[in-house]
Amino acid sequence: HRGPDAGGVWKDPQAGIWLGHRRLSIIDLSPNGGQPMVSESGRWIIVFNGEIYNFQELRNELGARGHRFRGHSDTEAFLAAVEEWGLEEALKRSIGMFALAIWDRREMTLHLARDRIGEKPLYYGWAGGTFLFGSEMKALRAFSAWQPAIDRNALALFFRYNYIPGPYSIYRGIGKLPPGTILTISKRSGIAEPRSYWSLKQAVAKASANAFSGSENEAIERLDQLLRQTIKRQMISDVPLGAFLSGGIDSSTVAALMQAQATRPVRTFTIGFRESAYDEAAHAKAVARHLGTDHTELYVTSNDAMAVIPKLPELYDEPFSDSSQIPTCLVAELARRSVKVSLSGDGGDELFAGYNRYFLARSIWRRIGWLPGPLRRSAASALTFMSPKAWNRLLGGVSRYFPSMLRPRHFGEGLYKLAEILRSTGPEGMYHRLISHWEEPAELVRDGCEPDTVLTDSMAWPALPDYTERMMYLDSVTYLPDDILVKVDRASMGVSLECRVPLLNHEIVEFAWSLPLSLKIRAGQGKWLLRQVLYRYVPKHLVERPKMGFGVPIDAWLRGPLRDWAEGLLDVRNLQQAGYLNPRPVRRKWEEHLSGRRNWQYLLWDVLMFQAWLEQERVRQTSAS
Repeated sequence: HRGPDAGGVWKDPQAGIWLGHRRLSIIDLSPNGGQPMVSESGRWIIVFNGEIYNFQELRNELGARGHRFRGHSDTEAFLAAVEEWGLEEALKRSIGMFALAIWDRREMTLHLARDRIGEKPLYYGWAGGTFLFGSEMKALRAFSAWQPAIDRNALALFFRYNYIPGPYSIYRGIGKLPPGTILTISKRSGIAEPRSYWSLKQAVAKASANAFSGSENEAIERLDQLLRQTIKRQMISDVPLGAFLSGGIDSSTVAALMQAQATRPVRTFTIGFRESAYDEAAHAKAVARHLGTDHTELYVTSNDAMAVIPKLPELYDEPFSDSSQIPTCLVAELARRSVKVSLSGDGGDELFAGYNRYFLARSIWRRIGWLPGPLRRSAASALTFMSPKAWNRLLGGVSRYFPSMLRPRHFGEGLYKLAEILRSTGPEGMYHRLISHWEEPAELVRDGCEPDTVLTDSMAWPALPDYTERMMYLDSVTYLPDDILVKVDRASMGVSLECRVPLLNHEIVEFAWSLPLSLKIRAGQGKWLLRQVLYRYVPKHLVERPKMGFGVPIDAWLRGPLRDWAEGLLDVRNLQQAGYLNPRPVRRKWEEHLSGRRNWQYLLWDVLMFQAWLEQERVRQTSAS
């Protein structure tokens, strides 16, 4: 599914190396673009997933240096760059998203590398005495000596965050190559630790030392230019291309700058829901009409959305429970009917402070941080004295008079979230509570203990004095590559659609981190600078509305059409027989959710996605034996 158009294998049994590739043909559809690809000199052999967006500039420079090309693919241009400058310098000169493996025949050395932000996945590890690697776990499972063992500590991390943060994976001994790194393995020296050729931590430090000092208008103009240049590069394709459009700030900006540089209407795609609380299709349609795109919208029913659920464990390979995976799969399927490449607006929240928690947490802590800890905890106990359902009955009618942060769809749940914040020991603790699902996953996962991650190791953080910027950084190195980009990559590649993310061009990332926070957050609202660029192309009234997110009503579905499915997976005997989870907290939350006393949709979805994945794992192992 990642590459249905062509495939190939290159092997050197004497050296002990096999390289395999499946191709999704985007640039140079001829056999000259096929892989595995051998370099001009014959020294280097590469398998490559992704795109080098500045390959034409590289190709022109390398051609002037005497290199000759068989075809016009970006992979061939990158190989020539490796021949000319070496792997690390070629990576530094390349702008793109990729995971690659490249074999050096002269040095008998294998190198793995991943793009700077982590748009493309790369797993690796050992099966017996063989080193395996691949874009998905499915490639590793195909090896005859594969004997997977679930890592209970990684599982504890999954229940904390709803994804497994790198470098861990669900299996012991199998890791994810960190973004912006190279891994080298040779017969002579074995396997080395991943080394960075680019890191966000270093980029942030450099940006802080060279902070943007221009005017607001200069910042707007600079961002506009960077976005235009980036999107123009990412529109290069030998196959039909389009864009996801939700009608929000990020996707509207990408679509607007695509249309501004296109010679014909750009194809845009939107999923709509009949449930008004989850539907953004009307907003997207208004933006598309203004821009003049060739717009396709599809209203899906709850049955359409729920039909995706059985496919999720196979699609995502590991337990993964960001429920917006469902609409992401649906919009990818819709786009693939018409195009082979789609641009997405992901990344804007992390770069330009779009998440509500950035400015709300800042505001809340400023108001409550001075209170003594015992007083905050007493206030939290008072707020949780009644159930959320009881609070809804008591105060629901007057909720409109409260600050917007306390007016979610379920008023009582908002008060419980505030209680969690009040119990925090400091701003970092508050952030960790806000991003946590199961607060004590080690009590849920039998024999599981959470290992350290960058989220819990402050020594791994850059020196950022501002609390909001620390949150943005941590999201950018954890939630973005391990949740958002995983969700988009697996959903799109699962239907053989290449998804490009222009906001994550490292030049835009570095520019964004050079900006003062005042150009991102203003008047209690994020993405100020990005909005100013968008207003050049789209009227303000078409895109200004409260942030909605990309979700589905999992809470209601679990009490309704998904109840029987969920009950089977959450059955006490099922949980006990599997032996990974303590049934008691699971059943307690399930019963509270069914009664309406609490809305535990996200925590229950974590358990359900693990249980569904585990069922499929059993089927796989039975088939293999």
